[in-house]
Amino acid sequence: METWLAASVLFLAAFTQSLSGFGLALVSMALLPAIVGIRMATPLVALAAIVIELVLILRFRQALDLRLIWKVVLASVIGTPFGVLFLRGVDERVALAVLGIVIAGYALYALFGLHLPELKNQLWAWLAGFAGGALGGAYNTSGPPVIIYADCRRWPRETFKSNLQGYFIINSLTVLAVHLAGGTLTGQVWALFWPALPAIALGLAAGLSLDRHLNPLAFRKVVLLLLVVMGLRLVF
Repeated sequence: METWLAASVLFLAAFTQSLSGFGLALVSMALLPAIVGIRMATPLVALAAIVIELVLILRFRQALDLRLIWKVVLASVIGTPFGVLFLRGVDERVALAVLGIVIAGYALYALFGLHLPELKNQLWAWLAGFAGGALGGAYNTSGPPVIIYADCRRWPRETFKSNLQGYFIINSLTVLAVHLAGGTLTGQVWALFWPALPAIALGLAAGLSLDRHLNPLAFRKVVLLLLVVMGLRLVF
């Protein structure tokens, strides 16, 4: 039962990411800890993220501009081990509460269409990347700081999507390497990942095929509302 539930969550996460361009970690990390525990969910999502982001970066590769994201990527690599150490050393209830705050906080930010002033100082790239790396190491939720940063840089839609996928795949590889070195990528994690691969592939195919037929903005709002609820549930 645990295996099929985890596969169902990863299907939903892959579908959401491929349709709306975000949500892989937010959706999966909002649901998986209740099924397999947060310390198993984090490396499992890192494995799934590699597969999903490889597919998406191939689709959006033409708009990728590494000159815009190299500082964010480098800072993320530096921040990732701090997140992994935090997850190891903190009580699971505290870890879940922090995760809930991150998920609900970002969902509310995006849901209300908030926009911070345009950021031109390159220091913000380093700060967003480090925060994203730390959150990625702890929870695989490296997206919120970097998504907000990208939004404040006013990148065009295709550049936004492509650069985020480029950032995410490097971040996921870093997170995976740190988990591998730390011994948290266990046989139990692999036992959950392999049966989930067909579900991930199906979710990707469904999202990419429905991209032109469903309203991604309406779908995005529904997902964000659910993330607020799930985030608050993790907190309380």
